[in-house]
Amino acid sequence: MTEPDRRGQDEARMEATAASVSGEIDEAERRPPTLLERIQRTLHKYPALSPFIVLIAMIVVFSVWNPDRFLQPFNMSLIISQVTVVGTLAIGMTIIILTAGIDLSVGAIAVFTSTVMANISTQLLDVPFAGVAALAFGFAFGMACGLVNGLLITRLRMPPFIVTLGTLSIFFALNLYVSGSATVLGTNMHDILTLPGEPLEVLGTRFTLGSIGMLVMYVIMAYILKYTGWGRHVYATGDDPESARLSGVRVDRVLLSVYAAAGFIYAFGAWFLIGRVSAATPQALQLANLESITAVVIGGTSLFGGRGGVVGTLFGAIIVGTAVNGLTIAGFDPLWQRFSIGVLVIVAVALDQWIRRVGQ
Repeated sequence: MTEPDRRGQDEARMEATAASVSGEIDEAERRPPTLLERIQRTLHKYPALSPFIVLIAMIVVFSVWNPDRFLQPFNMSLIISQVTVVGTLAIGMTIIILTAGIDLSVGAIAVFTSTVMANISTQLLDVPFAGVAALAFGFAFGMACGLVNGLLITRLRMPPFIVTLGTLSIFFALNLYVSGSATVLGTNMHDILTLPGEPLEVLGTRFTLGSIGMLVMYVIMAYILKYTGWGRHVYATGDDPESARLSGVRVDRVLLSVYAAAGFIYAFGAWFLIGRVSAATPQALQLANLESITAVVIGGTSLFGGRGGVVGTLFGAIIVGTAVNGLTIAGFDPLWQRFSIGVLVIVAVALDQWIRRVGQ
């Protein structure tokens, strides 16, 4: 057989294979989707739906298990109060993970910022308005820490995991150096720093001002992500950075702004932390990295970026708080609380992998 004949047969086989594949695709598109495929597409379209269903199911289970204690208004407000700090940090973590990044320094930044706020307030306790100045400096300081992460990631082209793993150790060490490993009590600070811990009665249930502030921040960030150009750029950067760049999105600038905004949000978490425990201790939030990432992942935000939102993260944070609270009331050992959260994380990531196949 001559070379042209062999080439002609190869081309014919390739055309036949292409036609066969095309026919299979057309047939798959024509057939009605199965129930499982419809569920998959629905969860892909509404990322917050799956954590909402899990939260409702969890509330029902614990309510049946221990209705006398779990459903009490005080217990409901207690759950919200317990997740206030981690829930706030998870807002910043959400916008970072939406860009397919990660921030392992979240806890270190929050604690470092709380220490800086507290020490400035203590040193200037007799100076009028020094508490406001300490708070403002803390917000600027948190943003600066986030900006450091963003600059290292965008300028040096280093992976977010490696950068934030390094800054985790750096911020933690600097925090111990600045604070001298000493705890600053709320009684030695200006009242404005402990303000988030003040109670507020809403519909007969007591919440803290920090809890209300956290919920307001979720509403604001949900609006920003859905209705502003910056929010659309965040999603585009996480979904496909190269396509976003070709569409005119300045990806590096978006990433830089995301990490800076996250640092600013962490400063709110630091403020709420001081209000909650009425102190600033350099050893606080040891599990903040794990818990904030857990809330984001359970909340339906994809670790691969481009899908999710803060509404799901709020559900995720409350799911974690509800699981810990419900198991505590039921008398389970704390080790099983950590076990259950680990199972939830693995299931959430596996579910995310399955849901992502819709877009492939």
